[in-house]
Amino acid sequence: MNSPQKKLPFIYAALILSLETITFRATNNMVLTTVPLLSKYDLHFSNTFVGFLAASLTTATLISTTFLNTSLNSKTRRLVFICASFFIPLSLLLYHFSTALTIWAIAIASGLAYGIITPNIVTSASIMSEDKRTIERLLGLYSTSLSLSLIIGPILETYLLNYVSYREIFLFFLPLAITEAILSLYIQFPTESIKVRINKLEELKNKGLIASILSITTYNVPFVAITTFLAIFARERFLTSASISYFSFIPFYVASFLTRFTMTLRPFRNLIKPMMVSVILTIAGLLGMVLSPSYALFIAFLIILGIPHGSVYPMSTIMISRYTKPVDRNIANSYFSSYVAILGIVVPPLVGAISSISDLQTAFLILIIPVVFSAILFFKTFSRDSILSGIAT
Repeated sequence: MNSPQKKLPFIYAALILSLETITFRATNNMVLTTVPLLSKYDLHFSNTFVGFLAASLTTATLISTTFLNTSLNSKTRRLVFICASFFIPLSLLLYHFSTALTIWAIAIASGLAYGIITPNIVTSASIMSEDKRTIERLLGLYSTSLSLSLIIGPILETYLLNYVSYREIFLFFLPLAITEAILSLYIQFPTESIKVRINKLEELKNKGLIASILSITTYNVPFVAITTFLAIFARERFLTSASISYFSFIPFYVASFLTRFTMTLRPFRNLIKPMMVSVILTIAGLLGMVLSPSYALFIAFLIILGIPHGSVYPMSTIMISRYTKPVDRNIANSYFSSYVAILGIVVPPLVGAISSISDLQTAFLILIIPVVFSAILFFKTFSRDSILSGIAT
């Protein structure tokens, strides 16, 4: 294994980062969207238990991101990162053979692995250059790679669902998972000492971290629900087949990819105005998606929702990069990932419980409330911030 201090040529490091992101996120997204379908239609879970299963996976992600990832020095963290990456192919085999009982343990184990992998890929993207503009382009490349993976995975799964079951899908993603594991050997890690890493609770007060948490809340609350329940919602509301209901993810992720690709070519200097547009599109898209009378109109509003999905996450990571030094970035990214994980713990059981009492349509509409609340807090706090506005760097 290469030392974490040994640098690859920039172009190769960027290419490996992109491929690692694509293969990991395609596999990860397949698990996050297919485990609910497997549990609902194969293991016969109720919507409430589907939500709790999704939350158990994300709880494990939160634990490893918050406590394990932030407590390890760079050398040890890299070793754990590689081990977690090699566990992912094994987890796909375990999902294929899972039962109503074992799927809970598998979800927790895979969640622990995801909590190690995700923040370290983000950190790698933000330490490959000293130039802030280049860093923001790399974060854009990372986010674009995320979106590309979210097109590749659903297209593959939509096609496969015409021929195989939800359970068999996991086996067809093994090549991607194995590729990701091999690429993990070459991901760059920062040089840092234990001394530097001690007493990092002050990162919780970092303005970039606070801004990123408020901004991601405006989108990730509905997105977590979409990840878990979109295909179920489409299948039950419009009576679509397994393949067509899963197809709903594709136009959503295509819009996200095009947004992120544009941001990679032309990164936003001012983040405030794009955030305003993103919030408006999120609310409009969510309302339209839920109230659509036809599947075609439903897809149209998912395309609208894909735009803020493409814009908010990269803007949130840029907010962190603008306010942190490279040596502090893993801590800030871990806290950010932890918060995203908390949303993943809270939202699915909440949506599942509400849908059991009422329906999924009502549950999705209620999610507009935290979107509006977090947007108000963000703009009240940061609307005149010179760094986020691009006036100061």
